[in-house]
Amino acid sequence: MVEPNLAPLNPSVGGLFKAYDIRGLVPQEMDADVAYRIGRALVAFLDVDTVVVGRDMRVSGPEMQAALMRGITDQGADVVDIGLVSTDTLYFAVGKYEYPAGVMITASHNPAGYNGFKICKEEARALSLETGISEIRDLVLSGEFGDPRGEKGTISERDVTEAYAEHALGIIDIDKIRPLKIAVDAGNGMAGKLTPPVFAKLPLEIVPLYFELDGTFPNHEANPIEPENIHDLQRAVVEHGCDLGVAFDGDADRMFLIDENGTFIGGDMTTAMVSLQMLKKHPGSTIVYNLICSRTVPEIIEDHGGTAIRSRVGHSFIKALMREEDAIFGGEHSGHFYFRDNWYADSGLIAMLTVVELISEGDETLSQILAPIDSRVRSGEINSEVSDAKKIMKQVEHFYGRQGASIDHLDGLTVEFDDWWFNLRGSNTQPLLRLNVEADDQPILEQKSAEVLKIVRG
Repeated sequence: MVEPNLAPLNPSVGGLFKAYDIRGLVPQEMDADVAYRIGRALVAFLDVDTVVVGRDMRVSGPEMQAALMRGITDQGADVVDIGLVSTDTLYFAVGKYEYPAGVMITASHNPAGYNGFKICKEEARALSLETGISEIRDLVLSGEFGDPRGEKGTISERDVTEAYAEHALGIIDIDKIRPLKIAVDAGNGMAGKLTPPVFAKLPLEIVPLYFELDGTFPNHEANPIEPENIHDLQRAVVEHGCDLGVAFDGDADRMFLIDENGTFIGGDMTTAMVSLQMLKKHPGSTIVYNLICSRTVPEIIEDHGGTAIRSRVGHSFIKALMREEDAIFGGEHSGHFYFRDNWYADSGLIAMLTVVELISEGDETLSQILAPIDSRVRSGEINSEVSDAKKIMKQVEHFYGRQGASIDHLDGLTVEFDDWWFNLRGSNTQPLLRLNVEADDQPILEQKSAEVLKIVRG
């Protein structure tokens, strides 16, 4: 007999529930009891009869998965266990096989001690704090799940890895792929399992780095946006004479590229390249980009006959806007790429394949493709600890408003001049302001970054 309700938890557990997922240190902040409660809460909130569950290679994954599945089945729903997968494979399974909900057990790019849960409902629609995570949090804290839906649920297994590989390959024209040499750094994460069945169908020579699944991350953290984590890949690209390098994060939904010279390529430039290729195949389509991306992105889209739509940062905003506008593709500076023909879900794998197709169709190297596109310079994200973010944002807006800047508040504060612009946003979870600056040349970038930071940091 399953107890309908459990004792309340310490309210501090609520801090695990973030804007787009649930995440924390195991076992200090999150343990099997919390995982069990999450299983029960998501069934109670979504009122679903089946939940697909996958996990990444983290050491705490088996324990978290067993507890989560026990919670799901105790609340009266069945579990389809798809085993060790990437997050985009989980989204694929929910969308392709029309399951009503899915949970990926992962802490994405976080260090080894962390784990967490990404939850989606039908059509791979990911939950955010505003669309369900807060309700699940409240149920977890209160322990008041109500009576189970019915009898205890069952657990079955399903392997979807090959099916997802076929789906991803179906987005491109395999016959156009030429025999490129590619270095791939899986970071001991799920790309080590995700990519081999895809590469097996393509005429590519792969230089694999850290394909062994290992949640202790013995070589480097699986967070390719940090420069120290891509040094090995950059060296491998140059040493092996590769056409490009690819780095995935831990759960393999994000992807970053390295050109043939070992130079890191930002997510916004990859967005521009994927946009080029998508517009070749789908002329006149709409593409969504987040407002941190370079001005180059909307210019490229519109120069090639597409419609560019600017979005707030974050997958829930971009996916909703893509559905609303029937956009073929959406991209973020952070290495998240979304495809209409993939249930609007993330897929670093499909983005990588699209760029490989772009290179294969021409006779230019990756750096040559980018040279006419990537003409501006960017600061990257600069974080500043502040005591009163709203007050400082007003000071910054007042300063630049007097200079005749174009100003908007779509996401934080965006200030634009002809030859430079910046966005200043507050963190959802910390007393931080995040600054991103882009300029037409390096001297302007350095001068204006310093100018904004002087106001921000007092």
